[in-house]
Amino acid sequence: MNRVGIGYDVHPFEEGRPLILGGIEIPHIRGLKGHSDADVLCHAIADAILGSLGLPDIGFYFPPTDASIEGICSLRILEKCAELAQEKGYVITNVDSTLIAEAPKVMKHAAAMKDKIAEALRIQPDQVGIKATTNERMGFVGREEGMAAMAVACVEK
Repeated sequence: MNRVGIGYDVHPFEEGRPLILGGIEIPHIRGLKGHSDADVLCHAIADAILGSLGLPDIGFYFPPTDASIEGICSLRILEKCAELAQEKGYVITNVDSTLIAEAPKVMKHAAAMKDKIAEALRIQPDQVGIKATTNERMGFVGREEGMAAMAVACVEK
């Protein structure tokens, strides 16, 4: 049986924080605000995997009210998603994602991000798709107030 899930996440920029995307620190003047490391890309992928399994979103497993996980690396969230898939008897066959931001340009970091995400999910880098686009200067992303990401995941039993 094949199942598919979708995920979406968004975070505003915040001064004084590193920008973490796909488990990689990306050079930029601001990072993203969040209870965790605010890795918008990993969060969208996590929600896609959880959705494909028919499970609640990452806020259920990693609530922003839990002080013990403040600043958690989002790769740990992906590791939990892989564990949940295994517990339910599923294998993650692939994930595909799109990062939506005006800046910085991130595709030169895509190979490193794919490696980190694949490792966390216990899959191969060629099973991870990462793309990037802008929002054509429209909305909060276009005004460079934050970033968004979308993802889809496929699991198989």
